[in-house]
This record gives sequence, C-alpha cells and structure tokens, in this order.
Amino acid sequence: MIKTTFLGTSGSAPTAERGLPSVAIECNGGLYLFDCGEGTQRQVMKYSVNLSRLKAIFLSHIHGDHSIGIAGVVRTLALNRRTAPLEIYVPKGEIDAISQLLKFDRVMLGYKITVKPIKTGVIFKGREFKVSAFRLIHSIGAYGFVFQADDRLHFIKQKAEAAGLKGAMFSKLQERGKMTINGKQVRLSSVTTREAGTKIVYSTDTRPSKEIIAASKGADLMICESTYANSEQRLAVERKHSTAEEAAMMARKSKAKRLIITHISTRYKNPSTLLSEAKCIFGNTELASDGLAISI
Repeated sequence: MIKTTFLGTSGSAPTAERGLPSVAIECNGGLYLFDCGEGTQRQVMKYSVNLSRLKAIFLSHIHGDHSIGIAGVVRTLALNRRTAPLEIYVPKGEIDAISQLLKFDRVMLGYKITVKPIKTGVIFKGREFKVSAFRLIHSIGAYGFVFQADDRLHFIKQKAEAAGLKGAMFSKLQERGKMTINGKQVRLSSVTTREAGTKIVYSTDTRPSKEIIAASKGADLMICESTYANSEQRLAVERKHSTAEEAAMMARKSKAKRLIITHISTRYKNPSTLLSEAKCIFGNTELASDGLAISI
C-alpha cells in the first residue's frame, strides 16, 4: 500500500485553509517529501505523517514557496536526535542555495545530509520502487517526478503445479529467470503474470508539455498544478503555470486514471470553478485540499 498525503495545496502564498506546496508519499515504512514549503513540518504533525521515517526530499525547484520549509524540517529532526542520513534532491546548479538554507544558523544537526543534483531519468531507488525526474517549463529550472513501484509477479497456480514447482523452487526461479525441473526447462515468464506497479506523477510549477504527458502515461495518480482558471490564461502563460483545463487535457492525453489538481492561486476563495473546468475535460478529477490522503 502506498499512501499519498497532500500537506500543502496553495500556490505562492498560504491561505487560512491551504499551506504551501508539499506532498508526502509513504511506502514500505519510509517517508518521501515532494517539495517542502514553509510550515511543512507542522502540516506533517497535523495530518499524522511520521517525520522520523523521512528518507529523502525532492524539490521541484527552489522558489521559496516550495523549499523554505526544509530549514525547519532538518532542525526538528536534529532536536529529535536523528542519526539516520537524509538525502535532498534539487535542480542542478541550485545546490549552494539549498546548502545555505540548511546551515544559516549553524545548528549542529548530528546526522548527515547529502544534497544531490537532479537530472532526467532515475534519481533514487528505494525498496521496491524508484523515483525518476523529468523537465518542466517554468521561470527557473524545474523538474517533475514519477514515483514508480516495482512490478509484481504472480504465479499461475495450474501452470506452476504442472511444471513441478515446489517450495524453495519458486524463489529460485524468480532469482534465475529459468531452471530445469524433471529434465525440462521452465521459464519464469511461462508460469507467471506481471502486475504493473503503482505509478504516481507530481508536476508543479509548469506550463503544459509533452514531457508531462509522456511521464504520466497510464498513471494511477497524476498530481498537477492548476494555478489558474481559464479567465487567467494570459497570466498562466506569462508566469509559466497551468490552468485547470490544461492540466485536465494532459491527464486525458496521458490516459491517467485519476487527476488531482493542486497549487491553487490565492485569488480563488472558492476554487470550485477550477474543478468544474477540469472535469469538463477529464471526468475523474479531484481538487486537492490540505490533509487529503489517498492510498493505492
């Protein structure tokens, strides 16, 4: 089970109802943060996400509303006497900026933090999943992320029995890919079916792009910024953001299963217009709210 919790869903500035951007993904006992806006550590506590299990933070870009919360997170971990290392991924060329944010008050952290540059492709491998990065179109260097669980193999009972598989043979066949049983060669592919692993895509801040559509192909959960309504299309283009309708168009083209729109401009006191515009294009769309949790 993979749990996704929306910790902050506003854009640029917080509101009374929405914190600054951050999404938490929990998988196999580990916690992974995607963006870390101001106040993220409080949102983690408010929505019962266990910060002590944090393994890595992935920053889409270094604009303050997506990154300033890191300063508080690393200090709270230090106060809690953390010893496990932490990895922080930032766009190439921005490592110094984040490093300064981590050490500005010279606090003794007591654990190792490694800041790594993001490049396209696989950037992190965890237990039974990986995280890949792809480029976004924003006013500064920015990346989206794909959280992809490993595919799962299921043995076909009748075929496995007919092949003579017993006991430890199952694990050996998985390791080797093929083996000889009773004088006959048995291939793993001939006695199993493959189930695609859960795929979650996170993209903000950005203009629509073919890279997002390609990365989101068949996604179980597509998280996409929808800063503006159609009436603010000009601003979306100027500031390199997306409208709700544009996010929905990308979800439809990518054949994603579910779209969550987030990074909502503070100008919308009631963002139901954004949801309506998106649902006209892609029916299985939901509006993110702080604390929204989805388990897949």
